[in-house]
Amino acid sequence: MSTTPETRPPLPPFTRETAAQKVRMAENAWNIGDPERVALAYSVDSQWRNRAEFPQGRAEIIEFLRRKWAKELDYRLIKELWAYTDNHIAVRFAYEWHDAQGQWYRSYGNENWEFDGLGLMQRRYASINDLPIAESARKFDWPKGIRPDDYPSLSELGL
Repeated sequence: MSTTPETRPPLPPFTRETAAQKVRMAENAWNIGDPERVALAYSVDSQWRNRAEFPQGRAEIIEFLRRKWAKELDYRLIKELWAYTDNHIAVRFAYEWHDAQGQWYRSYGNENWEFDGLGLMQRRYASINDLPIAESARKFDWPKGIRPDDYPSLSELGL
């Protein structure tokens, strides 16, 4: 199958390797922090649950991400593959950020993803908890952007 703007390889059915690749691609996109770019990985009618918000479709996803990253400053994320099947992937993740007052947080969570045949995520269900941390307790200290390939994973960091 050729790649078009509406196709997001790797495509289902997933193997362990392609599921892990999909997870890292999502992590990279979220770490770049461009809502319009991130939204292209989701189907035009994608359905989300993120905490108490339920964005539907790319336009609402973009607005959600703009609000999120305006509040969650200096955002750094690590995702890790938890499980996968044909067109489903489960991940666990943690990210660090601070608010406008300078309070740092580490947010922990799990996501369940469902993909259509074009590799676009059509459903995303996220459960997230925030833990206030001291700045000195931060573990995600790479320069803003994509996590370097040699940076430890969640498991390697003991998270």
